[in-house]
Amino acid sequence: MVDGVIAQGNASEWSVSELSSALKRTVEDAFGHVRVRGEISGYRGPHSSGHAYFSLKDAGARIDAVVWKGNFNRLRVRPEEGLEVVAIGRLTTYPGKSSYQIVIESLEFAGAGAIMAMLEERKRRLAAEGLFDATRKVELPFLPQVIGVVTSPTGAVIRDILHRLADRFPRRVLVWPVRVQGETSGEEVAAAIRGFNALPEGGAIPRPDVIVVARGGGALEDLLGFSDEVVVRAAAESAIPLISAVGHETDVTLIDFAADVRAPTPTAAAEMVVPVRADLIAAVEGLGARLAIAPVRLLERRRAELRALSRLLPRAEDLLAIPRQRLDQVADRLPRALKANASAHRLRLTRASARLSPEALRNRLERARERLEARAGRLRSATMIQRREWQRQNAQMAASMTRARRALERQLHERGRRLEGVAQLLRALSYQGVLERGFALVRDADGQMVRRAASLAPGAWLELEFADGRRPVQALDDAGGPSSSPPSSPSSGPDPAGRSVRASGKRKAGSEAQTLFDFS
Repeated sequence: MVDGVIAQGNASEWSVSELSSALKRTVEDAFGHVRVRGEISGYRGPHSSGHAYFSLKDAGARIDAVVWKGNFNRLRVRPEEGLEVVAIGRLTTYPGKSSYQIVIESLEFAGAGAIMAMLEERKRRLAAEGLFDATRKVELPFLPQVIGVVTSPTGAVIRDILHRLADRFPRRVLVWPVRVQGETSGEEVAAAIRGFNALPEGGAIPRPDVIVVARGGGALEDLLGFSDEVVVRAAAESAIPLISAVGHETDVTLIDFAADVRAPTPTAAAEMVVPVRADLIAAVEGLGARLAIAPVRLLERRRAELRALSRLLPRAEDLLAIPRQRLDQVADRLPRALKANASAHRLRLTRASARLSPEALRNRLERARERLEARAGRLRSATMIQRREWQRQNAQMAASMTRARRALERQLHERGRRLEGVAQLLRALSYQGVLERGFALVRDADGQMVRRAASLAPGAWLELEFADGRRPVQALDDAGGPSSSPPSSPSSGPDPAGRSVRASGKRKAGSEAQTLFDFS
């Protein structure tokens, strides 16, 4: 028991940080560079910091993985959920969670099966978004003026397309050069599709009427750029009809499903985009010949029909025989009808003239005169009644005006009497009445009323207000000047504050006399 205690006491102590650092160095030294095969799990895209965190798993284990921001943009294979990959990197530990993880430097597909599984998963996800719907696809133009080709400018594909177009129907071709394989292939192809769509109508560079995305055949890994999600979205968003011509007929990429038309080969795409010029010329010539002979045949057929129909028409004599007979019968009845009509009108005139005798007219005029006189009498009566009503209203209005004038005079008299009383009260309370009794109001240089002699300083200028005007004065000291005491004078008398007040009159040259008061 004692030995156990002694042995435990002799063991060196580790802090948590020291132990974590030792484990980190051990793991990194033992597994400095590893290749790990597994399935990506828990991937949700890059973190806001730009790093990517996920796990690699197989049937029996799981290991955390991280891709730093600097390496993420250089990965040839971008991580996707459920993708089986071979991760190349180094093992390290994360002391904050007491766990180990692999810092990935590059990713590779774990074989063709992994690539196909990744493509199937991406195809299913993009199809669920509706990017492959047939309703989004548009028809190709019959004869485009400008054809845009997205491909490598140095490969055999562009030469095959140009040669085929020259054989069938020469058109203007704009080539947007891109890499058709490699890490940046997908981004360049998507940028080319969007670039063609961004060209303005009628600009310096003509906008294509159709776009052909072309590449020759290759391995499955070489064609992965045309299955990138960014390429598929650019193809689905293209407003210009797009033909996918990637690889051979057996090669399938995801752009084939998003494009408006899929061509088995680039040469077949050139055949789809334009018709055969010689066939069109032959067809136009045939239609021209048919158009030239058609009017002649039409005239011959119409002439024959006209001759056949003319045989069925009756003669003019047969058509006019019955109407002529009817006209003769009507002409025979016309004189008798005119005589009968004249007799009937003469009878109506006779009956009307009997009703228009002078006596009848005089009777009607007499009745009309009686009605007019009756209405004139009623009008005179109504006018007299209306005149009496106006006279009554005028008398009422005159009486009302007389009463209003008397009330106004009484009110003015009452208001004048009240105003005179208020004026007398104002004169009684106003200081002007006090000034009339021989008093004066003293103000300082600021116009404020002086209530106490003690508040005045010798030499201060004042203003005295009398009942008949105002005069400026200066306060003197006891010597009789602004700075000396004035001599005592019998005419001076003490004020309530114990000081004497003396007034003297002085006249300045060229000015009126001013009265000076001195307060001591």
